[in-house]
Amino acid sequence: MLKSYKTEIDPTPEQIVKIKQTIGTCRFIYNFYIAHNKEIYNKGEKFMTARDFSVWLNNEFIPNNPEYLWIKKVSSKSVKKSMENAYTAFVKFFKKESGFPNFKKKNKSDVKMYFVKNNQKDCFCERHRIKIPTLGWVKLKEKGYIPTTKQGYVIKRGTVSCKAGRYYVSVLIDVPKSEKTKLNDFGLGIDLGLKDFAIMSDGTVKKNINKSARIRKLEKKLKKEQRCLSRKYEDLKKRSKENKKKGEATRQNIQKQVIKVQRLHQRIENVRCDYINKSINEIVKTKPSYITIEDLNVKGMMRNRHLSKAIASQKFYEFKRKLEAKCKEYEIELRIVDRWYPSSKICHHCGFIKNDLKLSDRIYKCDCGYIEDRDFNASLNLRDARTYKIA
Repeated sequence: MLKSYKTEIDPTPEQIVKIKQTIGTCRFIYNFYIAHNKEIYNKGEKFMTARDFSVWLNNEFIPNNPEYLWIKKVSSKSVKKSMENAYTAFVKFFKKESGFPNFKKKNKSDVKMYFVKNNQKDCFCERHRIKIPTLGWVKLKEKGYIPTTKQGYVIKRGTVSCKAGRYYVSVLIDVPKSEKTKLNDFGLGIDLGLKDFAIMSDGTVKKNINKSARIRKLEKKLKKEQRCLSRKYEDLKKRSKENKKKGEATRQNIQKQVIKVQRLHQRIENVRCDYINKSINEIVKTKPSYITIEDLNVKGMMRNRHLSKAIASQKFYEFKRKLEAKCKEYEIELRIVDRWYPSSKICHHCGFIKNDLKLSDRIYKCDCGYIEDRDFNASLNLRDARTYKIA
């Protein structure tokens, strides 16, 4: 069974230069592949696959353009992976699963350095360090998190990424399959919301993390740092007109402030992701025979400009993706109910559908005398839903 592990690393200055060169080259190749296919399409020529593009790049383009020899100075596996990623983006576009591929922008797009185990000496992992092809031994900040090679675990492949001035390694390891978990004879319905993050049919409520003092304190600090960054940009416009040297000094200060803002964004995201991970672990450890959730139309919900920020910060898709992975690990059946299923409008006692139920109605009241919290009633209906698909 393949399992992924991600942790922070502490590379040397020389390794940081190598990582940045590789990521920059991968971004260039990704953009070059998209631009080249657009160009040959306008000429009426056949679409070029990742394999064909790799052959053309190495045998025709680089030999005829020696100023691009720097492409071959980084890992060839990373370069080929960026071509495959661009090709996959085109395939999704042709299948009408997504829009036309966009160009990757520096410091804005999530481009990673890819590596794979080629021989026996590659991808070794010890308690405090990991051996990555083209980088060598790199220190791990979290010791003992990744299973070591001495314990018999094998790293198949992985990526190195950079976010907010910090570097991370993500590896895929072949882990022996654990014994089948004994599940309990009950199901669980989970209703996701904005007032509370998750309401479960067993009565458990996971509160909204955005209302916590920790997140509010970080967001207040972020607001302050963003104002400071905005003032620096305004100052740059004035200084660059008066004196170029002063303008250069302001640009350096701007870069420092940008890193501060990025790290605060990253910290807020880490707090939210950690809350989701802990919530999912608590849910799965109850060992229900099945879990039912609703297929929410997050894209449609985001169109509401009054609630879009609150919806985005709840990370509903992240919750669904991680819950699906955990259910697969514990062999729990994950049921997904259609988004048009009226879970909030159905009376759990008599089955009557209350079509005039408003979003402001937080208590569900039925003519049969049934009175219950709106979200808890929805979780009970999700648990007992008959029409669903298995993830």
